[in-house]
Amino acid sequence: MEINTLIAFLSPFLPFLLRLGGKAAETATESATKKFGAASWAKAQAVWAKLRPKVEAKESAQEAALDVANAPEDEDLQVALKVQLKKLLDQDEALVNAIVQILQADGSDGTPGIQIVQNVIGDDNPVIGQVTGGQIVFGAVKGNVTHG
Repeated sequence: MEINTLIAFLSPFLPFLLRLGGKAAETATESATKKFGAASWAKAQAVWAKLRPKVEAKESAQEAALDVANAPEDEDLQVALKVQLKKLLDQDEALVNAIVQILQADGSDGTPGIQIVQNVIGDDNPVIGQVTGGQIVFGAVKGNVTHG
C-alpha cells in the first residue's frame, strides 16, 4: 500500500474523525458529509475504524493523529503521522489488506475507489495523477482540457 496515498486521503478527515462521540459525532458526520460527500466520508470512517485501535494503542501514533487533526494541511505533521502509520502497518499485513480493500472499493454511486480532482491554471504547471495499468505520458498539456 502506498502510505502517501493513505495520508493524503485521511488527513482532511481527521478533524472530523477524532471528534466522534456523542453530540459531536452528529455534527462531525453532517459537516464531513457536506464537505467531502457521503461516499468519501463513509470510506474515511471505514479506514479509521480499522486504524483507530492500533493508533490509540500507541501513544506516539495517537499524538501524531491529533496533531494532523489540528492542522491537516501541515506537511511536517503529516510526515510524523506517516512514520507512525508505516510502523503500525509494517507489523500487520491483515490490516494493510483490509485498508487496501476499503480504498479500492467503488463508492456506492459507482465511482472508482480513488479519485484525484485537480484544477490547473497557468502555463506549464505540473499536474498530479494516479496511473494504473496504462501509459504515462510526459509533456505539457495545451489548450482547454476537460476529461471525465
